[in-house]
Amino acid sequence: MNRLLQISFWGLSLSVGVLSLLPVEHLPPIAFDWWDKAQHALAFFVLGGFGFLAYPEKPSHVAVGLLIYGALIELAQAATGWRYGDWQDWMADAFGVGVAILVLRANIWNRGRPKRVRQQR
Repeated sequence: MNRLLQISFWGLSLSVGVLSLLPVEHLPPIAFDWWDKAQHALAFFVLGGFGFLAYPEKPSHVAVGLLIYGALIELAQAATGWRYGDWQDWMADAFGVGVAILVLRANIWNRGRPKRVRQQR
């Protein structure tokens, strides 16, 4: 199960990166008319959720990694010529990661999952 979560996390991360760098005319039509910042927050909330589940022993690494990833996406968008980087988009990414952290702290994702037994040394 953990390996599947890791593959899903990295696949979703790659998908977010590719979609973030495509020219707007190459993006699929928007199914819902969501506000741009909400899309950023939702994408990074989902990435955070999968990341925290895939790497439960390293939540701070996942959070910091996603914040860096969001910043790199914005810098890459600024360099493309057809997209533009926006610090407010990065703040929305950070908000999504923050909400994922709150959900993690509330232990919502782990309810119903068997607890790992720590081995005595």
